[in-house]
Amino acid sequence: MTYDPPEDAQARRALAPVICYPNNTLPQVDIDLYRSARSGAVKTDEVLVPARDARCFTVPQGHFFRISSVEGPQVGDLNLWNANDLSERFYSGKTRALHGTHLTTGERMWSSFPSLRPMATIIDDTLDWYGMDAFGGSVHDVIGTRCDPYTGNLLSGSQYHHCCHSNLTRALGNHLGVATDQAEPHVHDVLNVFMCTGFTRDTGQYFMKASPVRPGDHLDFFAEIDLLGGLSACPGGDCSSEHSSDTAACFPLLVEIFEPPAEALDGWKAPNLNQYDRTHGL
Repeated sequence: MTYDPPEDAQARRALAPVICYPNNTLPQVDIDLYRSARSGAVKTDEVLVPARDARCFTVPQGHFFRISSVEGPQVGDLNLWNANDLSERFYSGKTRALHGTHLTTGERMWSSFPSLRPMATIIDDTLDWYGMDAFGGSVHDVIGTRCDPYTGNLLSGSQYHHCCHSNLTRALGNHLGVATDQAEPHVHDVLNVFMCTGFTRDTGQYFMKASPVRPGDHLDFFAEIDLLGGLSACPGGDCSSEHSSDTAACFPLLVEIFEPPAEALDGWKAPNLNQYDRTHGL
């Protein structure tokens, strides 16, 4: 059934929007302190994530990690967990509500309830020049969920095993030494690193387009807590055509871990757990 618009339809549409979560009261990011600490940091480890696969890595609290494009245009799907408690993990929906659809320098990856605290802070983004394009596209999104075998099966009847969800499941299982059915419940919605995405203006559908990333581009993060990370080099490559593919050109991604000098973070305080009393009105 189709309904005729009411007489005041235009007036209703013309009402001004209101930001749901004004973020001016969030804890301020001391980007100068982080960058100063990063400038003197020493590399302690690296993990190369193969194309169409995933790997896990750990980052101690107060250290930095960098995700880099090293051979060709490639996007990655990033999961983060509290290394000491996997029930605390990256909360893409709340991060999106606090910062917007795409993340860049000075913005944070927030953790799930009941902790709701910063897990990692972006301190450098070589693609910050991209901004928002004419299609409404931008990079490093928190709107996509991760390519997965269940949606593929729903839409096309496929049995594809190297999508990002499966890649992350295998990587986490290998890291923890557990079966995939035990690892899979911990895999969650991602930060789509380097991916260029948005919503179409006419239908509101999620879209992707060729990533602007090139070898040498990177994202630098500061670990606010002890982190376990999982990164999948998406089987869509730069995601210019499809995201679960055995034919798209795909490349590895590099993760590097850096330790700053002990005195470099003087004045920094670790984020507290969220202070809501959890009585929920009872």
